[in-house]
Parts: sequence; structure tokens; C-alpha cells
Amino acid sequence: MKLDSLLVLVVFLILFTACKDEVLPKPKAMLRLDYPEASYKKIDGDCSYTFELNTLSNIKENKDCSLVLDYPMMKGSVYLTYKPVENNLKTLLTDAQKLSYEHVVKADNIVEQPFINPEDGVYGMFYEVSGNAASQSQFYVTDSTNHFVTGSLYFYAKPNYDSILPAAVYLQKDIRRIMETLRWEE
Repeated sequence: MKLDSLLVLVVFLILFTACKDEVLPKPKAMLRLDYPEASYKKIDGDCSYTFELNTLSNIKENKDCSLVLDYPMMKGSVYLTYKPVENNLKTLLTDAQKLSYEHVVKADNIVEQPFINPEDGVYGMFYEVSGNAASQSQFYVTDSTNHFVTGSLYFYAKPNYDSILPAAVYLQKDIRRIMETLRWEE
């Protein structure tokens, strides 16, 4: 009889402790990455161009006026390359466009956005790349006679568009700011 009572007690305890609220899975959520509002400062140097730079970036200057704008918080960099125009504008434009479309294999879409600033003689193209491409943005600007600058955005990680999208959008705004504030020095 004691064994029956003990068995009933164990079954009762199991049923009593098992009667809890139903476990529900957590709803899907998106990672929220907030970056500080950008503040800019003008970059002057010995090069043939100036622009406004986000103060969150670290600048590394090469001897040929090519720059690397490093964003350690976002684990990415914008690479700027300067080339003088010496009767080679068509070749420079072809190379810049070719570089942008090398990402078409992995990209879902590439959107071209022309840039025209006739007051300051700055003309170019901004390429927004969506998908798991190596570079999320490319651009070039020129005055069509003397100066040509290309730029590319790269992250220090294997491309995963969903994960890097917030940082890519933030840095694309910086790239547009570079294009809008770029001025040629004589």
C-alpha cells in the first residue's frame, strides 16, 4: 500500500510541476545598430583635391594622393585613388566602370546615380551595390580635364548583405558627402 501511495504522490508532483504556461518561441527580430550622427571636417593637404571627412574615420595618406578612410567602429574602409587626367579620360572612365561591374556576379542589383556639380566642375557616378558583393559602393568623380578620383567601400568581413547593411547605408551617406564637398585645387 505504501508503494501505491508513493507512486500516486510522484505522479501528482510530476503533473503539478509540469502544468506551467506554454513556452512560446520569440518573435523574429532585426539587429539594431545605431551609429552616432556624423560630423565632418574639411581635409586639406598637398593633393589636388579637398573634401569633408567624417570625424569618426581615420585617414591614411599615401604619397600619390590616394587615401584610405578607415572606420574601425564599422570594420570598413573607403579607398580613394587619385589619377591625373593626361589624355586618358576615356581609359580612366572605362576602368572605373569596369571595376564597379566586376561585382555583378555576387550583386543582386547595381544602381547608377549620376553626380553633377557644374559650379565646382565635379562630375561623376555613384554605384550602389546590393547583395553579397565584395564592395557595397563604388564611385568616381572628375573635372574632365585634369583630375580623376575613384572610391570603393570594403568591409573586413565576408560579405553578408543583411549583416552589413546598416554600416553600408551609413558609409554610403559619407561617400555622397565626399562627392558633394569635393573641390579641385590648382
